Amino acid sequence: MGAMDYDVVVAGGGPVGLMLACELRLGGARVAVLERLTEVDPTIKGGAITTPSAEALHRRGMLPALAESQRQAMDRFQAFMRERNGGHGKGATGQGLGFVGHFAGIMLRADLVDRTEPVFGDAGPAAEISLVTQQEIERLLGDRADELGVDVRRGAELTGFDADDGSVTVRTTDEEIRAAWLVGCDGGRSTVRKLAGFEFPGTAPETTCHQAVVEMTGAEELKVGWTATDTGVYAHGPMPGRVVTVEFDGPPPDRDVPVTLEDLQARLRRVSGVEVTITRVRTATRFTDHARQVTEYRKGRVLLAGDAAHVHSAFGSQGLSLGIGDAMNLGWKLAAVIGGRAPSGLLDTYTSERHPVGAWVLNWTRSQVAAMRPDPQSRALREIVSDLAETVVGTTYLSSRLNGAGVRYELPGEHPLTGRSAPDLALTNGRRLADHLHSGRALLLDLTDDPELRALAAGYADRVDTLTTGCHSRPELAAVLVRPDGFTAWAADAGVQAPKSTAGLARALEEWFGVREGAVTTG
Repeated sequence: MGAMDYDVVVAGGGPVGLMLACELRLGGARVAVLERLTEVDPTIKGGAITTPSAEALHRRGMLPALAESQRQAMDRFQAFMRERNGGHGKGATGQGLGFVGHFAGIMLRADLVDRTEPVFGDAGPAAEISLVTQQEIERLLGDRADELGVDVRRGAELTGFDADDGSVTVRTTDEEIRAAWLVGCDGGRSTVRKLAGFEFPGTAPETTCHQAVVEMTGAEELKVGWTATDTGVYAHGPMPGRVVTVEFDGPPPDRDVPVTLEDLQARLRRVSGVEVTITRVRTATRFTDHARQVTEYRKGRVLLAGDAAHVHSAFGSQGLSLGIGDAMNLGWKLAAVIGGRAPSGLLDTYTSERHPVGAWVLNWTRSQVAAMRPDPQSRALREIVSDLAETVVGTTYLSSRLNGAGVRYELPGEHPLTGRSAPDLALTNGRRLADHLHSGRALLLDLTDDPELRALAAGYADRVDTLTTGCHSRPELAAVLVRPDGFTAWAADAGVQAPKSTAGLARALEEWFGVREGAVTTG
C-alpha cells in the first residue's frame, strides 16, 4: 500500500474516540485522533456510567481514578442533600444514593435489587462504580492516550476523505493524512458517516429536553429525583442546581440555538408547576429522542463507533457506555488486522456482535419515551411499570438492563460463560482477573495446572498470555480464555475430559487469533 502516515485515523476525540485510540495503541497500531475542540467540552452531559464501562476501564488499570471521581460526585450529592435539608445531610445507601437509576423517570430503589441473580455476573469492584461524569472519563482517557503515545490533535477537524481498497486519505483544514483505516467517532451528526454514505434508519423525535445546572430561587417546592406531571417530566438533583425537563412538543426547530435563561425558566415552570426563578445558568444543553442506527458498522476501510453509529435519547445514561463497548470490541480486532495477527473475517464480527447490542439500547430508550408521554394511555402504562418497580423481581430486571448486564455475544461453545463478560475472579495469587488484563492482550487463565492447555496456548505466545493460578470465587472453573476486550472466548469446568477441553480451546484460539505455523490445530 505504500508508506502511511498512520495505521488509523480516529475522527473525534471524545471518550469513545480516545478509548478506541488507546486500545489500538495497546495493539501496536500507529494512531492519530482528530478533535475539532481545543479542550474538553464543559457542557453538562452524562453523569453516570454502567458496570460494563467500569469493567472495561478497570481492566485497563483505571479503577482507582474512577473511585476517586465517584467519591467527589458523592460529596456533591451530600452537599445537595444538606442544602435541601437545612444543613443536615442524609446518609447515602445502596450504590451511593439509595437508588440505582431510573426507568422513564421511575426511580429504582437499591434495596429492591437482588444482586445474586446470575444476570449481574461478577464484576468485582467495578460493580461499585457508577457516578462518574462523561467529562471526567474524557479527561482520564486523554491522559492515558498521552501516556500511550497516541497523537491527539485538538483543534483539527476532518473535512473530507477519499477511500479506496488500500488506504484512506483524510483531509482537515490544514493538511492531508494518509492512513490504512478511518474510524468515525465524531458523534450523532457524524461527518464520516454522512460522507461514507452509511444508511441510518430509525424513528423521528417527539420531545424537546433540556438539562442544566443553574442557580435559582424558589426551588424548595421542586421534588428531588424524577417527577411526572400533566405537562411532561422533570428531574431535580442529585447535584446542586441540576435540572432536567422533558416536553412532548416535538423536536426543537433548531438544536444549535443557545439555551437561554428565559426559555429554560419557562420550561421548568411549565413542567414542574413551581414558580422558580433562575438567576444564573452555569451550563445547559438541549437534546431530543430520535433513535437511529446504521445498518452496518463498516464500509470498506471506514468504520463507525459510538454515537456516529447509533443515536438515541439520553435516558438511562446508555450512550457513553454503549460507545465504550464499541471501542473495546473494535480496538483489539482492528489492531490485530493491522498487525497481521487476525484470522480471516475477524473484523466482520465487529458489526455482528455490536449491532444487536445497539439495537437493544435503542428499543430500551424508545420504551422509556413511551412511558413518559402525558397522554392517558401512556400514563396508565406508567402506573403499571411503577408498580413493577416496587417489587424485587421488577426492580432487579429493570436495573440489570439499565446497567447493561446480560450482554452475550453468540460465540461457539456450550459453557455458560462463553460470549459473556468474564467474571472478575478472585485469584489465589492475591489479585483479581482484571489486574492481569492491563496490557490489552488475550489471557488463558489455567486454574488446574493443565500442561496440555498451556502447550496449546504456547503456539500463540505473541498474542495470548498464560497465567497458572487458583481461584477462590469459582472453584468449579478449570480454565478461561479471555479475549482482549474482556469477553470469554472459551471456558471449561473442572472434571471435563481433557480431550474435549483441548479441542474446544484449540478451536477458540484458531477462531480469534488465527492459525500459526507449527501451532496445534483441529480438523
